[in-house]
Amino acid sequence: MGVKRKLTASVEVKCGRHLIHDLFHSITHYVPNISPNRVNRFEIHQGGIIKVGSIVSWKYYADGKMKIAKEVIEAVDLKKKSITWKVIEGDLLDLYNSFTIISSFEHEWTIWTLAYEKKTAATPDPLVFLGYFIELTKDIEGYFLKK
Repeated sequence: MGVKRKLTASVEVKCGRHLIHDLFHSITHYVPNISPNRVNRFEIHQGGIIKVGSIVSWKYYADGKMKIAKEVIEAVDLKKKSITWKVIEGDLLDLYNSFTIISSFEHEWTIWTLAYEKKTAATPDPLVFLGYFIELTKDIEGYFLKK
């Protein structure tokens, strides 16, 4: 059994939490247009919209390389403005036995939580990936503040 860990980062946003939550919940396919240097493609394979059981995939840039993550939506809480994305295929599973991303939005804060199980104690914590979400949030905030 690997080492289970959790990392969380909170990013203050001036554009309002509802805009960023609505982007990830309702119009996720716009994320590559908003942040093309980070996200190449988003696709819904099953479910039609972001809801529990939907299967989605992301092609994204990290460490100067194209990466892939296929995820199942485990939970959507519209009242708490949170979405839980469990990685089921892709590059992250080369290093981790399990990897879950929780996006939540409170007041002026976007919160990213990464829950993961390392394959070995020597596997690095995904600090770079957490930084990726912080920068993605800044890109999205910048987009909405320009509008």
